[in-house]
Amino acid sequence: AMASDGGAYRLRCSLLGHGQDVRGLTRGLFPPGGFVSVSRDRTARLWAPDGLNRGFTEIHCMSGHSNFVSCVCIIPPSELYPHGLIATGGNDHNICIFTIDNPAPLYILKGHKNTVCSLSSGKFGTLLSGSWDTTAKVWLNDRCMMTLQGHTAAIWAVIILPEQGLMLTGSADKTIKLWKAGRCERTFTGHEDCVRGLAILSEMEFLSCANDATVRRWQISGECLHVYYGHTNYIYSISVFPQCKGFVTTGEDRSLRIWKKGECAQTIRLPAQSVWCCCVLDNGDIVVGASDGIIRVFTESLERTASAEEIQAFEYELSQASIDPKTGDLGDIKADDLPGREHLKDPGTRDGQTRLIKDSGKVEAYQWSVSEGRWIKIGDVVGSSGATQQTSGKILFEGKEYDYVFTIDVNESGPSYRLPYNITDDPWLTAYNFLQKNDLNPMFLDQVANFIMDNTKGQTLLSTSSQFSDPFTGAGRYVPGSSSGSSTVPGADPFTGAGRYVPGSASNEVAPVGGVDPYTGMGAYRSSEAKVENIYFPKKDAVTFDQANPSQILGKLKELNSSATEEHKLTEDDLIILEKLLSVTCNTSAETPTAQQLQTLWRAVNWPEDIVFPALDILRLSVRHPTVNENFCNEKDHVQLAILLKFLNPKGKQANQLLALRALCNCFVSQAGQKLMMEQRGEIMTQAIETKSGNKNIHIALATLTLNYAVCLHKDNNIEGKAQCLSAISTVMEVVQDLEAVFRLLVALGTLISDDTNAVQLAKSLGVDSQIKKYASVSEPAKVKECCRFVLNLL
Repeated sequence: AMASDGGAYRLRCSLLGHGQDVRGLTRGLFPPGGFVSVSRDRTARLWAPDGLNRGFTEIHCMSGHSNFVSCVCIIPPSELYPHGLIATGGNDHNICIFTIDNPAPLYILKGHKNTVCSLSSGKFGTLLSGSWDTTAKVWLNDRCMMTLQGHTAAIWAVIILPEQGLMLTGSADKTIKLWKAGRCERTFTGHEDCVRGLAILSEMEFLSCANDATVRRWQISGECLHVYYGHTNYIYSISVFPQCKGFVTTGEDRSLRIWKKGECAQTIRLPAQSVWCCCVLDNGDIVVGASDGIIRVFTESLERTASAEEIQAFEYELSQASIDPKTGDLGDIKADDLPGREHLKDPGTRDGQTRLIKDSGKVEAYQWSVSEGRWIKIGDVVGSSGATQQTSGKILFEGKEYDYVFTIDVNESGPSYRLPYNITDDPWLTAYNFLQKNDLNPMFLDQVANFIMDNTKGQTLLSTSSQFSDPFTGAGRYVPGSSSGSSTVPGADPFTGAGRYVPGSASNEVAPVGGVDPYTGMGAYRSSEAKVENIYFPKKDAVTFDQANPSQILGKLKELNSSATEEHKLTEDDLIILEKLLSVTCNTSAETPTAQQLQTLWRAVNWPEDIVFPALDILRLSVRHPTVNENFCNEKDHVQLAILLKFLNPKGKQANQLLALRALCNCFVSQAGQKLMMEQRGEIMTQAIETKSGNKNIHIALATLTLNYAVCLHKDNNIEGKAQCLSAISTVMEVVQDLEAVFRLLVALGTLISDDTNAVQLAKSLGVDSQIKKYASVSEPAKVKECCRFVLNLL
């Protein structure tokens, strides 16, 4: 059957160049037929097919990381970079972006707090990165747009799906998560160990591989369609053939496996313990990288197959390999029961079948090749005494890889502690951190450091590390121009490091208070012949909820007060105070609210949730007054804000959700409010989105909140904030039906992306244009259609 399917894969060439483990591979776009490799030797290399023989030539070597390079992907061509860019992620927590003709990075992306071990590129210049810091980040050009949080352990694999705005992450927490516009939509469970690789089959299906030695095929909808068994140890990498005709996997069992029609069609063993990575070229050839630092290419094509001498040399190298029985790759080995060499006279029954024989006291391993019809020696099995600690970093501790994980007993009776160590680490610093972490006596420092040095026999990597890392913190050197120092402040100003708000000229004036909705009250509709001008966005001022009926609100408050419990009951005087507050804040009088009035309001706002809504309504109206706004928004622990956010709980009462959202919208009328809303942006938006299953009034309030954020973000030009707001708009857009809510979301969207090409690219990559297209043909109200068309013109 295999013959008709194009025959078996055989060696095409072996490529030397990297000094250590090859950890990542990706097929290149330019030159055609080439690929890029990255290694623990801290370099990335671009290889091109050489026309003369069957090999590849290294045409470009790139350096920029101060530690191992662990992953690579190609960013597709753009007008600026017609040959695309190369992105690499490393153990120095950085991502380097290279052009294909310069050995130094074009720029460096900083932000992750641990190894970056996976990268995937999408449309419009977006890049997705996964890290051991348990987060994935979405980058656009040189800026981080979003951080995807939700996994509880290292993220080993990331991929951007063809449908815009959809992303997948696979983690050491054994789960895979699907993200839409930056929010987790679904979690896939089934793997029993770290998820290590992901690959796309179609818009609806994808594959994953894991340390549980299985591959799983999934539907985006959440169903696991198939589990593939075959590997006997961790599977590190998975890659799909062109037109999705099968896939290939590599792993810690020294093998490359080729899967066709749902089963393992061929197993190729390699003379290296860890086969870290693989990629499939356009012509179907397979490139693999392993812990011996050699890249090997395998092909089905007879023209491209290596010469007989090269294949013989490869088989000889394989036969000389020593296999450690402890890995379990060959099953349970009992040397005394093994047959002798005569056992190899019987043919094998399937490709990749292994057979052990004993010959003059030595145990040898063979593998059956269907295409060759013979047993090929794949190595000598060495006793456990001869086995040394592999430096392939295959030991996992807390979901991360280390060269060594020692068990240290500090005293006989106490517990033992695990000490992970990489040969690039400083033994003294590691010992110091270990004692700190486990709260152990610092006097053990020399003892632990010497233990590490004795047990690693002083193995250290290239001595060049000193020029890159700070000898005290071990951190990578400072790269000027990277703003990592201030990145802790959301939306930080690069100069002051503070998330300062830049007031617009008009924002100091208090919006006129009156019953006119600034939206529908515009006499802006013109006959269709006149050229419609964009009166919708960018919006310059916050939209507020002003409509009020003070006597009705007070009536309800009194009615509910009579049924309140003693601890919550307000006195007659309290009610008069609140009446006065309402009158002061609803009429443009010269009086200002008093501290006593505000204290009484806070007491009412702390009522139980089934009777609190009239108090929330008073808060909504009064927070528009500068004095109340200052009082509410400058409070130091934000206790009042926390109380307001509590009402957004989706399980709570809808009336409270609605009034809390409206109160938040009204906070934007003055500067203190805008400052608080911007500082607490992440928390407020996350909580507000939770109310999206509410009624149309809730949807209008939610849309208005995103609009008010858009107004602030447009003035601030804060791209991380814009990303968060775009994600919120996209999420709400999916659920709303009411056209007023849609209109406000469209104005928010238009305001966010006006005069900002990065925001336009981000909106496209989230697929917002396809979400809003249908509103371009709404006949009534005309403002929806007009506004939608203006937004689509920008996209």
